Amino acid sequence: MKTFEFSIVASGVDPTADDFGDGFYDAGCDDALVAFQKGRTIIDFAREAITIDEAIASAVENVCAAGAKIDRIEPDPLVNLSEIASRADLTRAAISNYAKGDRAKNFPAPVARVTSDTPLYDWAEVASWMALHKKVSAEVAISAGVIKEANIAIAAGETHLAKRLKKRAQDDAAALESAAA
Repeated sequence: MKTFEFSIVASGVDPTADDFGDGFYDAGCDDALVAFQKGRTIIDFAREAITIDEAIASAVENVCAAGAKIDRIEPDPLVNLSEIASRADLTRAAISNYAKGDRAKNFPAPVARVTSDTPLYDWAEVASWMALHKKVSAEVAISAGVIKEANIAIAAGETHLAKRLKKRAQDDAAALESAAA
């Protein structure tokens, strides 16, 4: 088993209730730190599982069992060049060169704040590109894709994510393998 770290941002529970933390613990979130920040409940997990998709799917079910409404999974799927550098353990200058096409071609285009000085990129797209160029592991790219898929499912009101996330992980692994061949 491996330990996967991620956060669930949730709402719909009373942080002043006497059993606020206990409710999450009793629902299976005994591997998480529960806090209330900026009007949201933040559940920081260090969950042991065989795969990231299993870790996230089980955590989502546990948080729902505690009575919370899940808003999203983090780490944030939108990243700027500095955050990309941090996540990939590369310099900001190197990432800037990739984004400009100076070091490699076809770096993913920004998806938000495109005309600003700090555009935002889809981490799942960037991580896949970086895995294909041997700058991050396939595991990093697969994790990014699973988190993105979880957020899409959550936005659609889904709470039972196991099959959907497993399929995304398998599809991403297959795509990386075929692109590398």
